[in-house]
Amino acid sequence: MPRHLPPPRRSNLWKIVALVLLGLLAVSLFTNLRQMFGSMLPVEATMSRKAGPRLHEAVLEYNNSDHKVAVISVEGLIASDMGGTPGYGMVDYIRDQFERAADRNDVKAVILKINSPGGEVLASDEIYDIITEFQADSKKPVIAAMSSIAASGGYYVASPCRWIVADEMTITGSIGVIMSTFNFRNLMDKVGVQPIVFKSGRYKDMLSMTRKPEETTPEERKMMQDLIDETFDKFKKVVSEGRQRASKMNQGSKEPGRQLVEGWEQYADGRIFSGEQAHKHGFVDELGNWETAKKRTLRLAGIPDANFVQFQPEFSLANLFQILGKSEKTTLKVDLGFSAPAVKPGYMYFLSPSYLH
Repeated sequence: MPRHLPPPRRSNLWKIVALVLLGLLAVSLFTNLRQMFGSMLPVEATMSRKAGPRLHEAVLEYNNSDHKVAVISVEGLIASDMGGTPGYGMVDYIRDQFERAADRNDVKAVILKINSPGGEVLASDEIYDIITEFQADSKKPVIAAMSSIAASGGYYVASPCRWIVADEMTITGSIGVIMSTFNFRNLMDKVGVQPIVFKSGRYKDMLSMTRKPEETTPEERKMMQDLIDETFDKFKKVVSEGRQRASKMNQGSKEPGRQLVEGWEQYADGRIFSGEQAHKHGFVDELGNWETAKKRTLRLAGIPDANFVQFQPEFSLANLFQILGKSEKTTLKVDLGFSAPAVKPGYMYFLSPSYLH
């Protein structure tokens, strides 16, 4: 008799995929419900921002304490637009974290963890204002913990902090302003391309990539240098006022911190410092590592211990669908962080020169 083969076994892969999609959909629906009815659900206070992801609290170090210290990171190139959600960039994300730290009564202090060569002038200044206003309004201290590099704009955002901790080998300083552009005119002449420009005023094509370098007039050079000098004066003012304000906040303490040495402006010429050199000149208050910054934060906050937390973006399936809908590539790349943009010609930067090479 002929043998009957057993029917082929059906794969359960589609069931697994369906369950995963249903789970993601449930998470997304719950997240959206929290956003819509946050005041009615027994969850933490919702953010009032209209753009950008909601933030949830992630525990970095649990010490069974009633107190918390928020850790806010400044990583990579400082810029307003860092990709991700449209209309929501690095400055917005940092602002949201400080707002969350201000609203939470159990958050007693903030550690600003800096690992940045600097970045855009405006973005750095906005972060400076956020930190200054946070300390003035909430009365909670912000302690800057410098990592491998905290130069130029990285130091700019550290300067308003009540206390600055740097490792001996941290690269910092680089107090100054830089603006650069490219010129393709000689290359265009070689290939026979002739630019045709119509402009409304004699200075409208300043810094144009298609003008001959020798066509830049002394008046134009002076205009650009005056702009750079004005921004540089602002940088020095920020450093001076920030360190003076920190000194006042630490008055009466057994360890009042460092003050800028007399004639400190001579070191604000773009040079970089080691952490030890910065400490010697009064640009940082204390030498040490991450553990040093944590202990100093507890002392300045006046608390015996704390849980260290971070406010991170919540995952939303809607963002994933948005990526799927816009992507025209055969591969899908889901980035849960921010990518550093390239340095843009014609922008002013508080940026360490080592980053430009």
